[in-house]
Amino acid sequence: MTYVDDDGSSGSGDDVNLLDGHKRQAGMALNSCGGRKRGRKATGAAIVDAMLEIVAASKMRASAIAKNEERFSINKCIKVLDEMQGVDEGIYFLALDLFEDHPNAREVFISLKDEKRLPWLQGKCGVSSS
Repeated sequence: MTYVDDDGSSGSGDDVNLLDGHKRQAGMALNSCGGRKRGRKATGAAIVDAMLEIVAASKMRASAIAKNEERFSINKCIKVLDEMQGVDEGIYFLALDLFEDHPNAREVFISLKDEKRLPWLQGKCGVSSS
């Protein structure tokens, strides 16, 4: 930044005319460069901190999603299905297709009480309970 001191005083707090026609106080023109460097460092540190927070939040979200997917995985549904009594082969294979095609169905299936799972599967697979 180039400036011209009209009255020859230095650092008196008087206005200084810049070559571009704007006025600034003499003290500001001399000290602003160092302040800008400190400001840039502080801003850079704030940006780094914000990015680290974003990364941490992203990792937490990914972990939560993975836990949720694991909880309602096809493997878990098959394990529960295998443990159920009274599931005929037709319902079993239709349930596998249902679990593969509809992730929300897996969540409902796992969340149901044991005695409600077979009637729910039969309804979803279009099979009567007779």
